[in-house]
Order: sequence, then C-alpha cells, then structure tokens
Amino acid sequence: MTIYAIILLVIGACFYFVGLLDSTRLAEGVPSGISLVSQMLPPDFSDAVNWISPLLDTLAMSVAGTAIAIFFSLPLSLLAARNTTPHPVLFHLSGLILNGLRAIPELFMGILFVAAVGFGALPGTLAVGFHSVGMVGKFLSEYIELVNPAPVEAAQAAGANKIQAIYHGIFPQVFPQFMNLTLYRWEYNFRASTIMGAVGAGGIGFELIGALRILQYQQVSALLLVILLMVILVDGFSNYLRKHLK
Repeated sequence: MTIYAIILLVIGACFYFVGLLDSTRLAEGVPSGISLVSQMLPPDFSDAVNWISPLLDTLAMSVAGTAIAIFFSLPLSLLAARNTTPHPVLFHLSGLILNGLRAIPELFMGILFVAAVGFGALPGTLAVGFHSVGMVGKFLSEYIELVNPAPVEAAQAAGANKIQAIYHGIFPQVFPQFMNLTLYRWEYNFRASTIMGAVGAGGIGFELIGALRILQYQQVSALLLVILLMVILVDGFSNYLRKHLK
C-alpha cells in the first residue's frame, strides 16, 4: 500500500468518525439551516451606533496583541534557532516555551486571563498576544536557521561580536519574511479577537455572543456583516503596508 493510499484511508476514517459520511444527518440539517438563515434576514442594524466602541476595542486588541508577539518572539526566536542560540539548554527551553504557547488555544488563554485580570479587552489582548508569540517565534526561528551564513561570517571576520553579527548579517535577510509574517498574524489576530467575547474578553465578539444568547438572529447577521467588512478593511490595509514595506 502506497503512502497516498494510507493518507486517503486515514482521511476517510476521520470523515467517518466526525460524521461527514452520515448523509441522513446532513440531509436532516439542511431544513434547519435554511430556517436559521431565514431568521437572520433582514440584518438589523438598529443598534449599530453601539457597536463602534466594541469594534475599536477589537481592533486595538489585535494591534496590541501583535505588538506583544513581536516584542517577545524576537528574543525567543534567536534562542530557538540553532545558528544563533548561545547554549543547547536555552535552545531546548525556548523551543519548549514556543511549543507551549502554540499548544494552548486563544479561547482557553482568554478564560485564564479573564480569571486573572477580570473582564474587558485586557485579557483578550493578552490571550491573542501570547498565543501569537508561539506562532511568530516558531516561524521566525526557522527563517533564521535558513539564512545564508556568508554575511554573518563576513561580519565576524570584520571584528563584529555575536550580537553585531546577528544584527548586520541575519536581520537584513529575515526582515522581509518577518514583516510578512507580522502582517499576516495581525490579520489573524483581528479575527481571533472577535471570538474573545465568548469568554467575556470584550470587543465586538461580546456583542455577537450577547445577540446569540437572546436569539436576536437579525442582529447576529448584521454583526457578522460588520465583522466581515472590518476583516476586508484590515486585509486591504495589511496588503497596502506589505507592498510599501518591501
């Protein structure tokens, strides 16, 4: 049996276990889905003025969370890259930290931070930020390990110390990928920030969960459209920055 056949077999087994092959159940869900969509129309924007502040909270959470990711992922990525870490113990320890931060979902982090610092945008920002540290740090450490060693060796031959060699020989090589990674992560963090309201961490997600709880489906559809518009704007602005930072 080839590797492709094994992969297809595993995928088919997963489809079976999660119910994707249960055609009866899927067919029974179609009328319920149609009914739910009909209840969401037309969208109700009557409370839209009150959504401005939560939207700004969500945007601020995504920006601040991304800034946290940049601040902590830079030193951790240098420690987690084989060609820049000063000691094997620090290499394994930083890798363990990055793996741990990636392994904990943002929603669970949000619950922990709400319990620690209370409700509002702060726990959502911390959850999005520290989860992003794990992702950004992991990718950045891999970029660092793949750099051309020649500029680093040239800097060291010219008398540069370890930090200077990293600054002049490695950072210029990874900066474009790092900027792309940061901007993509910001886009993701905005989407992640919208669900932080499910655990009381503020933002537009809190309004969405509130509307769902009281079965105001027309407000739910309006909020989803507002979130979609904001995602499009964030994505467009991110593309603009990406082009001008090349």
